[in-house]
Amino acid sequence: MEQDAASLSGEDNFVGKSPCCSDSEALSQGDKDYADILELNQFDGLPYSSRFYKLMEERKELPVWRARSEFMDTLAHQQFVAVSGFAKTGRSSQIPQWCAEFGLSVQFQHGMVVCTQTHSQQAVDLALRVADEMDVNIGHEVGYSIPLEKCCTSETVLRFCTDNTLLREMMSDPLLERYGVVVVDQAHQRTVATDVLLGLLKDIALQRPELRVVLLSAMDPTPKQLTHLSGSEVPVIRVEAPGAGEVVYSSSGGDYFCSALRLVLEIHRSEEWGDVVVFLVTTQEIDLARDILCHEVHGLPPHLGGLVPIAVHPGQPGSLPILGDEEAEPTRRVILTSSPNEDFFWADRSIRFVIDAGLEKRCVFNPRIRTNSAVIQPISAAQAESRKQLTGPAGKCFRLYPKDRQLPAEARPQIVESDITSTVLFLKRMEISGMGHCDFIDRPDPGCLMHSLEELDYLAALDNDGNLSEMGIIMSEFPLEPQMAKTVLASCEFDCVSEVVIIAAMLAVPSCFIDPPAELKAEASRGHVKFQHPEGDHFTLVNIYKAFKQRQQDPYFNEEKWCQDFFLSHTALLMADALHAELTDTLRRIELPISMPAFGSRSNTLNIKRALLAGFFMQVARDVDGSGNYFILTHKHVAQIHPLSGYGAKSPKLGLPEWVLFHQHSFSEDNCLRTVTRITPEEFIQMTPQYFFYNLPPSESKEILQNLFNHADSECGEEKRPSQEEQRQEPPSERCVVQ
Repeated sequence: MEQDAASLSGEDNFVGKSPCCSDSEALSQGDKDYADILELNQFDGLPYSSRFYKLMEERKELPVWRARSEFMDTLAHQQFVAVSGFAKTGRSSQIPQWCAEFGLSVQFQHGMVVCTQTHSQQAVDLALRVADEMDVNIGHEVGYSIPLEKCCTSETVLRFCTDNTLLREMMSDPLLERYGVVVVDQAHQRTVATDVLLGLLKDIALQRPELRVVLLSAMDPTPKQLTHLSGSEVPVIRVEAPGAGEVVYSSSGGDYFCSALRLVLEIHRSEEWGDVVVFLVTTQEIDLARDILCHEVHGLPPHLGGLVPIAVHPGQPGSLPILGDEEAEPTRRVILTSSPNEDFFWADRSIRFVIDAGLEKRCVFNPRIRTNSAVIQPISAAQAESRKQLTGPAGKCFRLYPKDRQLPAEARPQIVESDITSTVLFLKRMEISGMGHCDFIDRPDPGCLMHSLEELDYLAALDNDGNLSEMGIIMSEFPLEPQMAKTVLASCEFDCVSEVVIIAAMLAVPSCFIDPPAELKAEASRGHVKFQHPEGDHFTLVNIYKAFKQRQQDPYFNEEKWCQDFFLSHTALLMADALHAELTDTLRRIELPISMPAFGSRSNTLNIKRALLAGFFMQVARDVDGSGNYFILTHKHVAQIHPLSGYGAKSPKLGLPEWVLFHQHSFSEDNCLRTVTRITPEEFIQMTPQYFFYNLPPSESKEILQNLFNHADSECGEEKRPSQEEQRQEPPSERCVVQ
């Protein structure tokens, strides 16, 4: 049932009085007027505060407010609704509130409201803002749940979360029966999780006609998106933006980076007051630009005012600055960021200038070499428009590319260029829950799909019919990549759970190592070397975590200073600690054994390596010439060990091992192996499924391993090697004990 704006703003239809004044008292106080009779908040039953009315006036000024009646009427009569409008139109903050009002009008008999975001920080920021506007307490009526952090209760009526969080929730609630309205925000970014969610919502909506699905996008959804959601026409409500300022085109001649920095300094010298957002391309560019501007600040005349560069990396929790009002901050801020951060500054009114390089970096998965390649390409026309809208009507947008450059209309869907092994594992789990096949808007790349199925098969997550095996079901319980989930399960058999869970947690969060400016690199190396373990980087991570936890027990311990002294990320360590607790709880919930810590013993070291190989036998390399050129077994590529590795530093403490297991191959950035641990070929053949080994391309390294296989077979007195199909059916226990 729709409520008019006057009811919400307190202009009419008062339904309650202040609890400190009874009816008789109110009548006896004739000098009291309506200002003393307060309307009660429909969500918590308490009187509205004065701030609620102040914020209500601001909300009415938002462009989306003009579409309120149309939206509420459409939501009442249609199962699917699409709303298009840029970030500063108010779509992300107002639409979820109106959905909550719609749910309240029917007493939430069909469930609560959930709103998805693509990034954790946006989910938190929106929840805080919306709770403030609704005049309720965060974590009660309005809350959020993101990976490793939850701020809501069973009574929460409006919850913000990441799209990945909602997908994991569907494993226990496949029809989303807790919710009456699902709001999918930022659908224009076409992330893998968002596309999968929309694919499943189409099937859920058929089974739950009462469910409402709201699609929010910066631009009009494509006909393909709309027809995918429903066979009938999906109504689209278009919110007109208030308009942006002047657009200035300037060809940078390819050197957009230097042009952007010169333009920042020119704006500071000659333009009116206001903050600047600079859209660069890579993380390295963002950090370098911050360092250069910090250096240039010292040479600026004092009368120009302060200039504060702020690096904002996409997808890193806690990286966004707290943006205040212009009057409260006398300095000009320069916010250095990249895609997909076009929506991150929706609440900031101090931005007056945008500098747009017009390019973005996308990671494209190559199934042939089993790694991502970085591709620098033009942004879409919708992204360019979103960036322009951040300036507001009085600002300026400087585009560092020619006016006649043809930009693609929309961003390429991530589902067609990403490694979807985790997604396939999730969808196999959903099939067990009774869900049909996911109806993708755009089908995944066939090569990537075949790679995902092959990898899950190697990990024993699939049975002979291609369905999820018992091992695969348990693997899907963990919020980890399939290879790491298999490693955790193997650690239960090898009695090294305590240590492997630490490794899993440390590798699933951003790197704990801080790479400082050039003048501090030597000092950082001395700090990092104190934690180095002779067996490799996985063991070094255990050393760091244990040192951090041990010092936490000291009541006088200053965590942030300790991390600063050793050039470690305090945020990353806290995230790892939270994930460690979550993984431990998951193991207890599914009744898997948790071993006692035994880190440092010879048997524990060997068992940790076995567990790692159980999941990462596909990521093994050999130093072919003794000089650090590592030949990767799966695709004959040669790479080096990353300088931040204990081996990469070539310190006297750690020599270069011949055989290594690596966690990541950063192919397009620096062609380096990251997080590397020493192994032996004997350990490799013990833990590797033979049918994987036989599929390796021919090489000298494979011949060495083949000789070891033959020697092991002759010692066991084998008369005949089993066929590949027999190996798949019944892997030898002495070689692949966790299959």
